[in-house]
Amino acid sequence: MRHVLVAGTGVAGSAAARVLLDTGAQVTVVDRVASARTAALAEAGAHIVIADGAPPPNLLAAVSEVVVSPGFAPHHPLVVAALTAGLEVYSEPELAWRLRGPAAPVWLGVTGTNGKTTTTTMLAAILSAAGKRTAALGNVGEPLVFAGGYEVLAVELSSFQLYWSRDLAVPAGALLNLADDHLEWHGTFDAYARAKEAIWRAATPEGGGVAVGNLDDARVAALLAEVPGRAVGFTVHPPAPGQLGVQDGWLVDRAFGAGRLIEARLVRPPGTHNVSNALAAAALALSYGVPAEAVGDGLAGYRPEPHRNALVGTVGGVGYVDDSKATNPHAALASLTAYPRIVWVAGGQLKGVDVDELVQTVADRLAGAVLLGVDRAEVAQALARHAPQVPVISIDGTDDGAMGEVVRAAAGLARPGDTVLLAPAAASKDMFASYAHRGAAFAAAVHELECS
Repeated sequence: MRHVLVAGTGVAGSAAARVLLDTGAQVTVVDRVASARTAALAEAGAHIVIADGAPPPNLLAAVSEVVVSPGFAPHHPLVVAALTAGLEVYSEPELAWRLRGPAAPVWLGVTGTNGKTTTTTMLAAILSAAGKRTAALGNVGEPLVFAGGYEVLAVELSSFQLYWSRDLAVPAGALLNLADDHLEWHGTFDAYARAKEAIWRAATPEGGGVAVGNLDDARVAALLAEVPGRAVGFTVHPPAPGQLGVQDGWLVDRAFGAGRLIEARLVRPPGTHNVSNALAAAALALSYGVPAEAVGDGLAGYRPEPHRNALVGTVGGVGYVDDSKATNPHAALASLTAYPRIVWVAGGQLKGVDVDELVQTVADRLAGAVLLGVDRAEVAQALARHAPQVPVISIDGTDDGAMGEVVRAAAGLARPGDTVLLAPAAASKDMFASYAHRGAAFAAAVHELECS
């Protein structure tokens, strides 16, 4: 009997364990602590092992393969032990790919440092406008192993998921951008980029897939030029033949014969980076055969996901914008360059990434900065080096009331016409359950300010 070890009992791990049990596999689940999830999996028939760090002796002796949750980096002791033992290690999306049957939906894949969820949900909106049974899944939505009853899926794939894949080869995949992120997991930028590049695994003469890439990102453009199969670039400038781009205020396709798609001013959320995301979504949809009209209708009717460059209130002539999803400097740069004068709310977990270049680039836009989170001192040091004229307030609190202090401090630095922008350039879990929790706390603090 096939014996699979599942590492982690989060959303992906629990889903993988349950699907493997349903296929008749023997399943051992390992996690750091006992929980309601481990109890439920035990009741379903899994053998539960509680261990942190290195695997207990003999845990891997009878195992044929290991399915890991995203938190298990290549240097994790359990992963190192599994690979040393010659075991295959892979992710939940890879498992889902291997379990696909003859009626499985087509996968259209999206990855990149930033904009993945926006692009994936834009793509799902386009596919829905074309009358397709679809959903946005993968790193967003329900696990892929549970996907059934669809014709085509918009699939967001993280660098972690792609790193732990081998057979997964989406027929069309988009790489949106590449910037320093998750270096504590991958070790180097090159390793991170190689993981992302797996979105183009099918783009070979034999595989027949389509590689979609951002020509405005030098790193992506260089990689796209090396693709051995069909490569389709997109740009926010006028496109050459075989590309998508923006011309005379319209998103235009010159790769699939669709022509004009939608006016750029109608793309939501606003911002050049979201026009870029819309072009990527359009390219994937067109590669699947969706007509131009459905691309335009889908993008026109698209409703942005929360916490992405969303205006949550205006108080005293100052706009308060929640871009809590900007969890790295590259994402923060996109929103920071969308407003002329900003009081910047930043800080959290920098994940080993440097913020100097970001601060240097936006220094002339900053009217002030309010910093929070575990790595706020690093942001403060970058501001002192590259924007010494900018007033900086550091909030030391880490409890539920800290965001209220942040917003009140920002209000004190702002003047009418300014934008107080939550674009942290950092992850959130030092203080919050998620970036969504952080954004919700910011919005609540703004609403409290409105009522005061």
